[in-house]
Amino acid sequence: MSKTQWTLNDMVDMSDKIAFVTGGNGGIGYMSCKEMLRKNAKVYIGARDSDKSRDAIRRLKEETGKDAILIPLDLSDLHQVRKAAEEFLYILFNTFISRKESRLDVLLNNAGVMAAPIDRLTKDSYDLQFGTNVLGHFHLTSLLLPALLASPSPRVVNVSSIGHRITHSRGIQFETLKGPKQGTWIPILSFIERYKFYGQSKLGNLLHANELARRYKDNGLVAISVHPGFVKTDLMRNHSSLFTRLTQTLSITPEQGAITQLYAANAPEAKKFSGKYLVPYATEQVPTRFAQDQGLAKKMWEWCESELAAF
Repeated sequence: MSKTQWTLNDMVDMSDKIAFVTGGNGGIGYMSCKEMLRKNAKVYIGARDSDKSRDAIRRLKEETGKDAILIPLDLSDLHQVRKAAEEFLYILFNTFISRKESRLDVLLNNAGVMAAPIDRLTKDSYDLQFGTNVLGHFHLTSLLLPALLASPSPRVVNVSSIGHRITHSRGIQFETLKGPKQGTWIPILSFIERYKFYGQSKLGNLLHANELARRYKDNGLVAISVHPGFVKTDLMRNHSSLFTRLTQTLSITPEQGAITQLYAANAPEAKKFSGKYLVPYATEQVPTRFAQDQGLAKKMWEWCESELAAF
């Protein structure tokens, strides 16, 4: 296990870097955007076109003096994910500023849904948590892959969670990922169900990054999974008020929560952690046996590709 004392003060300059951050309009995503802007990166934020997103763009300008660019993105709508990727690629490859901008250096798959009721589905009828956290990000990453591979040193950072340890007995139950399902009415069992589906999605984030690292190693692509820690953000909105109060007493700030993913996205030495899992603060940790299962990673990759063929 490797440890580091890396802090935000150790970030290197990103003047020649282009970054795309999903969910950059709040929480640790916002903090990641802010710190990369401070280090002179050109930052695109993938988030819903909303008052919250427009306010985030305004505040980032006030706090850094730099302009982030909003790309409307709804990860729970796969057709819209394609539209967002196409808009970003159009801007990227048709810019008149510099030919150097026809690439993507950092993709930070940060957005997510946590502990949603298990009967909730995406627009395309997938389990809301897996459909948003995994399938939406898988689709976006695949569509942006040409721009990533045009970079001399591309990085993909998937925000996973310690929650990947709480999952189903087979790791991922593919038969539960699409179509309606009904959860139990018993409160404690309902709570457990939600977390198993959340854990399944966070395991999916790990498997996605691991398989990316394996498949594109020869292209120089670095893919890392991170657990940001228990962070005080609105990700907790689906929790009970009691659970929220208990967890927030142990929570870290969004600035602290952004450290590990910024290390993965920025630190030159983080390249050695491609295909690895990092926890606070920028420390390598061995994930579960499911997360290390190359056969399961390959199966999930192929399942995602099959499902996305229509989108």
